[in-house]
Amino acid sequence: MDLKFLCVAADVTLGENVSLASFINLYGCRIGDNSKIGAFVEIQKNATVGRNCKVSSHAFICEGVTIEDDVFVGHGVVFINDTYPRATNSAGALQTEADWKIEPTLVKKGASIGSGAVLLANVTIGEDAIVGAGAIVTADVPPGGVVAGNPARLVRFIERD
Repeated sequence: MDLKFLCVAADVTLGENVSLASFINLYGCRIGDNSKIGAFVEIQKNATVGRNCKVSSHAFICEGVTIEDDVFVGHGVVFINDTYPRATNSAGALQTEADWKIEPTLVKKGASIGSGAVLLANVTIGEDAIVGAGAIVTADVPPGGVVAGNPARLVRFIERD
């Protein structure tokens, strides 16, 4: 592995057999065994990626996101952790961490998130659910549900054996 273009902070916890592409930025996060992180991915502090996950290039996983095991995250997926973002506080100064609260997002086991999807804060993507490419997820996705569009709407359920 060419470590020349990796930015992996000392506080990152990597499981066994994790594959890291070049040009990534990881700090304060946890990544489980056998997961693969693509190029140009940023994973922030207090974010978790489970075991056997694939995070494709250009994904942004912010603080407060929990991704369980066996999850696919497509190219250019963006997670959001603040429903009402502002640059400044009520006094007019640039906000600091003290001025806002992280809003969580949970992606359950076996889910897949298509390229270019945007997931707003405070949503849960159910087990084995699929988020279509380019979807804007504003509400929970049920287990086995397939959603698409802006805002993402339930299209169907995956047939299970």
